Amino acid sequence: QVQLVESGGGLVQAGGSLTLSCAASGSIIGLQSMAWYRQVPGNQRELVARVIGGSATIYADSVKGRFTISRDVAKNTAVLQMNSLKPEDTAVYYCNVQDRFWRAYWGQGTQVTVSS
Repeated sequence: QVQLVESGGGLVQAGGSLTLSCAASGSIIGLQSMAWYRQVPGNQRELVARVIGGSATIYADSVKGRFTISRDVAKNTAVLQMNSLKPEDTAVYYCNVQDRFWRAYWGQGTQVTVSS
């Protein structure tokens, strides 16, 4: 089992920045990837950004150039730096990891609200 603790999030004005952090513990040897997803009520959860291994990254088109995901492999943490935030970025953000068997685990979610 993998446990995830998220921090960050909150309320920010459009154009502002926020940083989300995720710390993994438990069966964390050989984690394949760490990622952030987001979900708006009534919509499916969508991938925001993923880091595979230590450095390969994938971003949703809607956040490219504004968000940056990074991972500290030694500390088993992932950080999502969100800049130039827009009201449409408002959502609950979830940390996701895939263990060495590619099983997925989820954090409890953290609210990000961007006011216009």
